[in-house]
Amino acid sequence: MSQAFNYRHLYYFWVVAKEGGMSRAAHRLDMAVQTVSAQVRELERDLGAQLLKPAGRGLALTEAGLVALRQAEQIFQLGQTLPDRVREAVQTPAVRLAVGIADGLPKLEVQRLLHPVLAVPDLRLVCHEGEMADLLADLAVHKLDVVLSDHPAPFSPHFKVHSHHLGQTAVGWYGTAEWWGRVQNDFPAALQQVPVLLPTTHSVVRSHIDVWLGQHGLHPRVVGEFEDSALLETFGGSGLGVFPAALAVEKDLLHRHHVQLLGVCEGVQEHYYAISTERKVLHPLVQRLLAGVVGN
Repeated sequence: MSQAFNYRHLYYFWVVAKEGGMSRAAHRLDMAVQTVSAQVRELERDLGAQLLKPAGRGLALTEAGLVALRQAEQIFQLGQTLPDRVREAVQTPAVRLAVGIADGLPKLEVQRLLHPVLAVPDLRLVCHEGEMADLLADLAVHKLDVVLSDHPAPFSPHFKVHSHHLGQTAVGWYGTAEWWGRVQNDFPAALQQVPVLLPTTHSVVRSHIDVWLGQHGLHPRVVGEFEDSALLETFGGSGLGVFPAALAVEKDLLHRHHVQLLGVCEGVQEHYYAISTERKVLHPLVQRLLAGVVGN
């Protein structure tokens, strides 16, 4: 790789810019002012632009200097973290698993789905949440080892992936004690009389819930729609309204949000998939994840 300038010269310039003058920079660097000044002039010659200009008794950055300073900030801030990163790598050899999580997947279910790998010694789990298209793009270039989703990957003639069905769970309606008292004796008809929270239409299960409501002739008062399932559960736990969630996480919901199961959404299920690329050698933790199929 060709190098158009000396990084040591860039460092001296960075210190001068941070300190606001040659004298203070020289003191910090424990060098002669003339030496620091010569190194900065050398950098300017290499870059073909003036970086500093006189301003009163001090110096100011030129437009080119501002650009150089922004780049230098990134370079040397990253450089300052290098020893810690290397030390961590040496002291704690980690087994890294990068997981993409589709934004429609309920958060409480993610932990359950990842349970088969969580006990692996020295595991370094890296989770990224986002839209399916973005996650599959990262999977294609191996930034991710696997993607978890509530639906299989769409077909693409340019990118071969495998959608592994991890399992499914039935869905129920939950609410605080106040709503439980108003709904328990007349479920599901009583849903018509209480405020309802729903996932947004980006979630696959939303369309199934809408069908279920229609089959029971229900047109409830929807007071909130949430793209993030954790927010849906949090607002449901605060008493804003009743909400649907997987039966598999009933105990977690009771523990975290003190809500109770009001009734089962018969015929509605959430499905879970692990999406992997077509590789000759699959990541060992992805293999372990697929072997520990979760169902309910």
